[in-house]
Amino acid sequence: MKLSERLAVANPARVTLPGVADPGSAPTGPSTASVPTAAPLGEPVPEAAATPETAPRPTPAGSGRSLSARTSTPVAGPPVKPHGDALARLKDTAASALFERLGTRLNDPSLSEEKLHTIVRSELNHVVEEQDVPLTAEQQQRLISDVQDDVLGHGPLQRFLDDPAVTEIMVNGPDQVYVEQSGMLQRSDARFKSEEHLRRIIERIVFRVGRRIDESSPLVDARLADGSRVNAVVPPLAFNGSSLTIRKFSRDPFKVHDLIRFGTLTPDMAELLRACVEARLNIIVSGGTGTGKTTLLNVLSSFIPESERIVTIEDAVELQLQQDHVVRLESRPPNVEGKGEVGIRELVRNSLRMRPDRIVVGEVRGGETLDMLQAMNTGHDGSLSTVHANSPRDAIARLETLVLMAGMDLPLRAVREQIASAVDVVVQLTRLKDGTRRVTAVTEVQGMEGQTVTLQDAFLFDYAAGVDGAGRFRGTPVATGVRPRFTDRFAELGITLSPSVFGATETGARR
Repeated sequence: MKLSERLAVANPARVTLPGVADPGSAPTGPSTASVPTAAPLGEPVPEAAATPETAPRPTPAGSGRSLSARTSTPVAGPPVKPHGDALARLKDTAASALFERLGTRLNDPSLSEEKLHTIVRSELNHVVEEQDVPLTAEQQQRLISDVQDDVLGHGPLQRFLDDPAVTEIMVNGPDQVYVEQSGMLQRSDARFKSEEHLRRIIERIVFRVGRRIDESSPLVDARLADGSRVNAVVPPLAFNGSSLTIRKFSRDPFKVHDLIRFGTLTPDMAELLRACVEARLNIIVSGGTGTGKTTLLNVLSSFIPESERIVTIEDAVELQLQQDHVVRLESRPPNVEGKGEVGIRELVRNSLRMRPDRIVVGEVRGGETLDMLQAMNTGHDGSLSTVHANSPRDAIARLETLVLMAGMDLPLRAVREQIASAVDVVVQLTRLKDGTRRVTAVTEVQGMEGQTVTLQDAFLFDYAAGVDGAGRFRGTPVATGVRPRFTDRFAELGITLSPSVFGATETGARR
């Protein structure tokens, strides 16, 4: 046999298999699919045959298949799964291609949200099919979902917005995303691709509610479609990158039985508050940030009879009233020229001309407090509002300060008389160390004694009960045994309460 023939036997033609590296390239480990046929004893192995490759083997007798048939049959196998980084690059590529295909249609105001989602999903399917990358059905569906979230949704935050267990989302720049679950704060693994990616999500949120955010107006309060509250701050005010805070509200608004189940209220306390609303007492819900003031205000407003006309006034619409006869007013920030601003105070004044039976102010934080107190004192009984304070006594002091911010040169005694005459009940909410939110006081505003507004507690939280093994407070709000003076009004209106509501308890707390 000639040397060339012997070399041909030692180095036969190679067969390339799908998903396998080219035989001429460097070996990649276990995925290499062929080994060479050994050279006859005493003959040197050619350099090209030194790599581990598979040579065709003789067909066993009786197999009925020729050598050529065996070597030409492709070997089927599962598609190669892209690495995480490769999948991320593929998502970026698909998103860019989708933006190019859609162009200005993404911002077309004539397209409804449903129609826009249909167009995006159709175009996205074409984009993904054009990508020459093997993907499993699960990977393809995940890719389409992620790109759609980036284009129309809220990017990496969408899964938290869809998770009912997450109550708050805090973004401290593109690399830090914190979430609150069950009252406890924890850092998530979510990331934004860049500061530009985060800014694009923020701008999409504020654009949908007619607000703007840029270097000239670097902070904004807005809301999502489900009513969740959004606050955003961008550079130059946000030094470490854009900041985004989303406080979620339940899509199915909490009812009073939910708060009783959570331990926020007791049944006796809920019965008293229902009677207070039905008797048209003016109620202030007091508490710190994130204590659940808006949620409790929603629950209290649910006690308002269907026959009454309600006007709500808010900076960003958050309240989810269930009645039909509701007028919802929202303040407006100034435009690019610094004009056109309509504040809470103007809305409170205007609401008095709208024939309201009830006025519900989402939160008082400025001079509108004076207008609200005057409304309470001039026939608009049964009004509700919230204020930031750490105790009922602090709530009264804060109302005094807010009235003085109205710019009226009023003596302090006159301010206190206005508050004592207007406010009937202060409901104090507290967020405890175990993450739970509890009503820690229901306090009656009785009037004035000298220069002091007098208060009387009807319920107080029992801290003396301690905590359990999991660190949760065992205590509940308990009656102090003192019957408030406003119960005389209940009798006049025919509103009855269970005898046990104001019953004294051995564990009753004392201030």
